[in-house]
Amino acid sequence: MIIGVPKEIKVREYRVGMTPAGVNALVKEGHSVLVEKGAGEASGIGDGDYAGAGAALIASPQELYAGSDLIVKVKEPLPQEYPFLRPKQMLFTYLHLAPNPDLTRFLLAGQITGIAYETVQLDDGALPLLFPMSLIAGRMAVQVGAHFLEKENGGKGLLLSGAPGVPPAKVVVLGGGAVGENAARLAVGAKADVTLVDINLRKLTALDERYEGRLKTLYSTPYGVRKAVAEADLVIGAVLIPGGKTPHLVTREMVSAMAPGSVIVDVSIDQGGCVETIRPTTHEQPVYEVDGVLHYGVTNIPGAVCRTSTFALTNATLPYLRKLAAGGLDALLADRAFLRGLNTHGGKVRHAAVAEALGLPWEPLAG
Repeated sequence: MIIGVPKEIKVREYRVGMTPAGVNALVKEGHSVLVEKGAGEASGIGDGDYAGAGAALIASPQELYAGSDLIVKVKEPLPQEYPFLRPKQMLFTYLHLAPNPDLTRFLLAGQITGIAYETVQLDDGALPLLFPMSLIAGRMAVQVGAHFLEKENGGKGLLLSGAPGVPPAKVVVLGGGAVGENAARLAVGAKADVTLVDINLRKLTALDERYEGRLKTLYSTPYGVRKAVAEADLVIGAVLIPGGKTPHLVTREMVSAMAPGSVIVDVSIDQGGCVETIRPTTHEQPVYEVDGVLHYGVTNIPGAVCRTSTFALTNATLPYLRKLAAGGLDALLADRAFLRGLNTHGGKVRHAAVAEALGLPWEPLAG
């Protein structure tokens, strides 16, 4: 198979979809890998590194897409990339289709096989290709929130840990998955007053036991969320429905009840966000205000720590990529977890949650 790795063009997206180690592994297995020139520079990977691993360097995205059977990316294609994709081509990347009907329509019209990292799901519910970026995004959410709580950045002028005789900042984490747990871990480590909200009592019990009183847990109800958010200095949205659109746990009314200078970091923005007032932002213009509350909705948070993120992501994706390159669709049919990653194929939506979010019919792929 001929596999193409283009340079990411999303604003300040510095990650790349494959490392030289991945190139080397695929080339040794008989595949060809095309890498767009400069694709890895921001992550500290030079063109020479790719060439040394066996990749062919391609000057333009048009040429790369035209010559590839399978495109491997980090982020979903942007509209300016749509013309490069060929009908019936395979695409392996983060897709986040639930809040993106335009991209979904394009993939369906082109009969493109879209396989989404974020919906590859093991039988126990784990998301192996989303986990490494969720871990990083959760930890960064606390770092970002602390930054914007500083007065010069528009916040209340709070230090997360407080100081002797001065209480710490109150952090509320909505969701106890990989993002939420890692956000809570970092916030607890910073000596903030941390409350984690989730609907899973087993998860709350496990976290309560693990942190031995250093982390407060709260069962998710509209009343409880409203009260916790109103008192929070920093709210971190970490809610996820794999493949589906995130429900709004925090309403506009709840945001209005927060004190001016409070900060919201909604990591779930990729799937629409769990805060009613959130909208996508970029690393260039990361925040905006609603009722005096700072909203951070950057859709590629881990891109800011691109070298760490690139290697963490590709460590997870490479085993699946090798299967896909060797077997095509048969690799998905032979692996239930991998098959759950299939979002579009043959002009049809193949993932139930994506179909439900967009009001489209769903037809699973049959072997």
